[in-house]
Amino acid sequence: MKSSVSFHWDIDGIQRAGMESLLDLFDDSCEGTIAVDDHGRIVWMNDKYASFLGLKSAASVLGKPVEEIIPNSRMREVVQNGKPILLDIMMIRDQPLVVMRIPLKDEAGKIIGAIGFALYDRLQQLKPLVSKFAELQWALTSTQKELTKLRHTKYSISNFVGVSPLSLELKHRARRAAQLDTTVLLLGETGTGKELLAHGIHAASGRAGKPFVGINIAAVPETLLEAEFFGVAAGAYTGAERKGRHGKFKIADGGTLFLDEVGDMPLQVQAKLLRVLQEQEIEPLGSNTIIKVDVRVIAATSHDLKRLVAEGKFRSDLYYRLNVLPIVLPPLRERIADLDAICENLLEQIAYRTGMPQRELTPSARALFASYDWPGNVRELRNALEQAGMLTDSISLSVEHFAAILPTSGAAPLAPPKAEIAASAATVKPLGESIAELEKNIIRNALRHAAGNKARAARQLGISRATLYQKIDDYQLLSDE
Repeated sequence: MKSSVSFHWDIDGIQRAGMESLLDLFDDSCEGTIAVDDHGRIVWMNDKYASFLGLKSAASVLGKPVEEIIPNSRMREVVQNGKPILLDIMMIRDQPLVVMRIPLKDEAGKIIGAIGFALYDRLQQLKPLVSKFAELQWALTSTQKELTKLRHTKYSISNFVGVSPLSLELKHRARRAAQLDTTVLLLGETGTGKELLAHGIHAASGRAGKPFVGINIAAVPETLLEAEFFGVAAGAYTGAERKGRHGKFKIADGGTLFLDEVGDMPLQVQAKLLRVLQEQEIEPLGSNTIIKVDVRVIAATSHDLKRLVAEGKFRSDLYYRLNVLPIVLPPLRERIADLDAICENLLEQIAYRTGMPQRELTPSARALFASYDWPGNVRELRNALEQAGMLTDSISLSVEHFAAILPTSGAAPLAPPKAEIAASAATVKPLGESIAELEKNIIRNALRHAAGNKARAARQLGISRATLYQKIDDYQLLSDE
């Protein structure tokens, strides 16, 4: 009996000694050791861990919630469920650590806290695993950043260049639309900046932190449009992805969906789009599950939707659903006053993208641009500037550089400014006289394009009618011009 008691005492002693030795080994070998009470408050931390965490001392954190010092700590989880986490990888100060967490119990088996060990440096065999984890973590972070860039806006409303009254009013309406969180319909010719403005409205709205997803309806085959919009359930049809695929509405959930060229949408899809706008719910192809979404729609078109409705090519109920807040983008020919600023901005962009010197326009080129109709608007203007820059080494771009680029039918007859002819003949006119002659030509051509309508010509030039009348009188221009 005595021997048995003695043997039992020896086992208890060995257990205690073993536990103490194991704890001492962990404490000595690990990067750090920490203990918390049953409320998740720090009750002990060794100096090595405090130093690793960049703390003044271990004593300075005693009594604080563990998450306050280690935000992604799982020590509280161990205390709450009483289950150990024997091996885990945790990022601390951008460094991956292999950690072990063990619950602490009293003699009655009640959880009284937990102790954790950061094991990284001493477990050499785990270093390949930790390195692989670090690589995957880096790849995931990079991918998330790229997706964030792709799904968020590239432009703000201020990127819409222009200071003419038309442009200022347009930007005012866009900022107003951004605050209303309602459906917006952007109307305008191709190349007027509808996509840029859609980006800008989203960026100025309360959804700016959420995805901005665009889809060009004209560029998607009709047979694939529903799948693009609403997604596809797993195995919905032969060739469908095994895991299924989210549609644009699901991807844009919480944010903005930009429907470019909405006038090209087939009637069958129009009916389903109308339902989504009304109910804010989608049903993926091949699925019976209804998914709620919260999406703000900005639609754009270069077509006359009213005419398409009259022709039966566009649903009237969808038109009224989209036309809640219409914004008309004026063509470039109606905001001639913005031409200089737009050209300057485009030339800067082209120089930055191509690495070539930044070009500038001569007065003759500016006069030509002011007299041209620009059927392709800003997109055509960018193309013309880029082509001209590619075809010459000259820093100054004049009329001659655009002769083969801009069709003569698009511009009103415009005699070369006498200032440039005189310069080529080594005869220079006074600057004031040259500028006055250039201004006279521009006003004459604006009147010609406006068919003599002085109010319209003044709007295109970005000046008041009173100023236009004064200049007509100063230059003795005929009223019928």
